[in-house]
Amino acid sequence: MFLNDDFLLTTDTAKKLFHNYAEKMPIIDYHCHLNPVEIYENKNFANLTEAWLVSGTYGDHYKWRLERANGIPERLITGDADPYEKFLAWAKTMERSVGNPLYEWTHIELRRFFGITTLLNTTTAPEIWRKCNAMLAQPEFKRRELIKRFNVRVVCTTDDPIDDLRYQIALQKEEKAFKVLPAFRPDKILNIQKKTYSGYVVKLAKVADMPIKTFTDVVAALQKRIDFFDKHGSKLADHALDTVSYEDATATELDQIVAKALADEALSDHEIAQYQTALIKALMRIYHAKDWTMQFHIHAFRDLNAGMFEKVGPDTGYDGMNDRPIMDSLAELFESMEKEDAIPRTILYSLNSKDWLPLITMMGCYQKDIRQKLQLGAGWWFNDTRTKMREQLDDFANESCLPNFVGMLTDSRSFLSYPRHEYFRRVLCEWLGEMVERGQVPDDEEMLGKMVEDISYNNAHDWFHFFDDEFK
Repeated sequence: MFLNDDFLLTTDTAKKLFHNYAEKMPIIDYHCHLNPVEIYENKNFANLTEAWLVSGTYGDHYKWRLERANGIPERLITGDADPYEKFLAWAKTMERSVGNPLYEWTHIELRRFFGITTLLNTTTAPEIWRKCNAMLAQPEFKRRELIKRFNVRVVCTTDDPIDDLRYQIALQKEEKAFKVLPAFRPDKILNIQKKTYSGYVVKLAKVADMPIKTFTDVVAALQKRIDFFDKHGSKLADHALDTVSYEDATATELDQIVAKALADEALSDHEIAQYQTALIKALMRIYHAKDWTMQFHIHAFRDLNAGMFEKVGPDTGYDGMNDRPIMDSLAELFESMEKEDAIPRTILYSLNSKDWLPLITMMGCYQKDIRQKLQLGAGWWFNDTRTKMREQLDDFANESCLPNFVGMLTDSRSFLSYPRHEYFRRVLCEWLGEMVERGQVPDDEEMLGKMVEDISYNNAHDWFHFFDDEFK
């Protein structure tokens, strides 16, 4: 039966592992895009469209892509249409989405949050709209209550170095049921090739309270901001590395590159790579010293369709997957940092699954000091599917120690996305159950149950050190 208690659990072992072990475990959402302002203000959603599809200037670009594929006009996606019209457009898209993960996610969310088992389509949409909106108006459907409902212990937001973290700081004082911790995302200072770079440096100099004229100044300013983030509970950083090019540079060359960028002069590809290489290495040294985790999200092909980018901006569903060579440069990067003994805890995600085996085998050459210091990241974005989750589990298990995996994350802007953790845990239990049936692993419920609990929650709890001490 569709989405019944045992969906995806195709063996008796899978059912035992999920219901006896995975299902009860809390959640650590160590990478997401929830807005800390919304968490702090803790308001009710105005309606299901705001909760599910679009809120203010951002929304669920997964859904938007699918609607465009179904011929939905942009006015009903990111445009000025009435919220109910936008919801009906999503219901219409659901009718043509069987086989897409969003079909399962949508109906799981209806069940887990609203207790609705009716299939969403244009016929059922009016009643589902009415029921969900009535519930969303209740106190137990405020933003924080939705987080608590899924037993989330940690939410790591994604934050720019210049952010004052006022909402995370306030939440750390007020909210006792879960932690909201900042994560450092320095993409804007890394993207020296963009026209916004010089203006961003002015903002960074202001919050760091220091002039920025040289490469050394850039690093010093970022060190100050990392110290600030660390003081307020941050334990990890994230980088959007759409591609990787390793190029060494002298201190003089780096200062000249920064001076050109601050003067809004064009840079060569070689200069851009020199700057980015040096800055990533400088940040890796800092992360290692802080015992932070570094995340690289690699191979997104961002902002395709220039005309629509001009109209609706970034993160609106106009990104694809890249396939440029990356391994030579990544290997040079890690080799150079290993010589300094300065590789931090690391999670490498690639949007292109062809990279997974090269990445995990490379990381295996630099494992040391702690359990699974370098990890292959969970299936991300276009890989956030049953098929790709299983492929990622295969690659991790085949080439490293899967029981050490820190597990799933939402990578979402939606407060209704926490059932994705349930989905991943079902896939994990399905995968393990099949291995038991084939005789590949022992039929030992206690051993496998402990592994499921660790991947679901315990490893992330221990590996990131989110609970080691009180904030300074």
